[in-house]
Parts: sequence; C-alpha cells; structure tokens
Amino acid sequence: MSLRTFLQAKLHRAVITGAEIDYEGSVAICPDLIRAAGFLPNERVDIYNVDNGERFSTYVITGEKGEICLNGAAAHKGMRGQKVIIAAYVHLTPEEAAGHEPVVVLVGEDNGIIRKTGGPA
Repeated sequence: MSLRTFLQAKLHRAVITGAEIDYEGSVAICPDLIRAAGFLPNERVDIYNVDNGERFSTYVITGEKGEICLNGAAAHKGMRGQKVIIAAYVHLTPEEAAGHEPVVVLVGEDNGIIRKTGGPA
C-alpha cells in the first residue's frame, strides 16, 4: 500500500525573535508552541518565510517562552521581526488520510497562540 504525505501541523505566522549563525543548526521554538502543534524535539520541520519567500528544512529544539530563533545556516534565511510558517508533515495510508485533520496554530505578534484548530477527532 502506498503512503502519501500530508500536513500534520503548522505554526502560522510566527515571528522570528532571533537568528544565531554561530550555532550547530535548528530552530528554537517556544515550548507552548511546540506543545500546541504537537512537534517533538529533533523533528524535521519546513520553514516558509512569509516576508522574503525563503523555504528550508531544519529540526526542532526547545527554546524559551515566546522564542522563534533560527540557528546555524538557517539564520541566513530570516531575521528578527519576519513572519514564518513552520510545518511538519506525516505519511498516511489512504484510509488514515480520510479522517486526518492537521493541527493549525495561528500565532500572534508576541508568538502567543491566537487560535488552534484541527487535530485528532
């Protein structure tokens, strides 16, 4: 049986709070946002910079409250104050896909949660 790739969860329009080039790599994300989206530490995520169009992949590490910090090479892809979408994907069978609803977390200017939709039924 073939698997297809679907959006699992996304943080929509989070604000970059920092960019640290001298780091091994990753994106540091506020613990509240990690929990709301259901991301796991070291999970691969794709990041889409709303302001400059950059698109790249990295992995999640737990940051400080309110933090979205691009680290290592990813720091070249965005700067403080720019908005990003952070998305994780999942492979599902056609049967699993039929009932799947991704988690969408709408994020405010302070990286607080405005609204959360979706998730397991």
